[in-house]
Amino acid sequence: MAPNPKRDEAAMGVPQNPDLIYDESAGIERLLEIMRRLRDPETGCPWDIEQTFDTIAPYTIEEAYEVADAIERCDWPELEGELGDLLLQSVYHTAIGEEAGHFTFQSVVTNISNKMVARHPHVFGDESRDKSAEQQTRDWEAIKAAERAGKEQSGTLDGVAKNLPALLRALKLQKRAARVGFDWPHTDHVLAKITEEAAELVEARDTLSHDDMVDEMGDLLFVVANLARHLDIDPEEALRRTNAKFTRRFGAVEAALVDRGTCAQDSTLEEMDALWDAAKRAEKSSRT
Repeated sequence: MAPNPKRDEAAMGVPQNPDLIYDESAGIERLLEIMRRLRDPETGCPWDIEQTFDTIAPYTIEEAYEVADAIERCDWPELEGELGDLLLQSVYHTAIGEEAGHFTFQSVVTNISNKMVARHPHVFGDESRDKSAEQQTRDWEAIKAAERAGKEQSGTLDGVAKNLPALLRALKLQKRAARVGFDWPHTDHVLAKITEEAAELVEARDTLSHDDMVDEMGDLLFVVANLARHLDIDPEEALRRTNAKFTRRFGAVEAALVDRGTCAQDSTLEEMDALWDAAKRAEKSSRT
């Protein structure tokens, strides 16, 4: 492997401490040392050495979703492990950034600490804490807007990450636009737009190309996300719930088919629909 001067310089600034690797009381310093050892160009792990920001990013996203999944299932021992996995992603990215001379773990910690202090003047500054949640949200957004202006992000939609899940990004774009008055005043208008977009999708299916159908489907999903926002519903949470419900009920269908000595592949749609309805009724009765 070719020498990496920047990596060597970063490593020189933090002497290796073998004892730290096995010190369970060392906290974050132990994890940072483990990462340094894994990334060492001479003695580290070949896979870890090869990783970059781009190759690690998908794992970061995956770990964040696994944290959310553990929370949704109220599995606290699992959450402890998943939070560790997510923390490792931050340590990984900061190690790569330090090797390249961009930043360090400590500078990242300083950055987020400064940001939290600046964004909470009612806690760490002279402003009064006697504010409603709505006022605090408005103040928070005003501070973030000032931060974006400092980064020369003048557009209302500037700074909304492009790699967010599409449904979440749609929600964030709509919230930004709503702040400057670009919003329907009532949910009835959003419902009417859903009807309009659904009709356009049917028309595209019957008369237009596949690309046109993709566009119309996107329009319909975008408006559905807007309806969720107007109803103060997180569309990601709503869809996760429905995914879980579908998984649970379809599992009940398959279990009932096994009890009958058959399987889904050998059953008719009518048979599976009847079992689905039975699973649905059983769920509802269990909640009463």
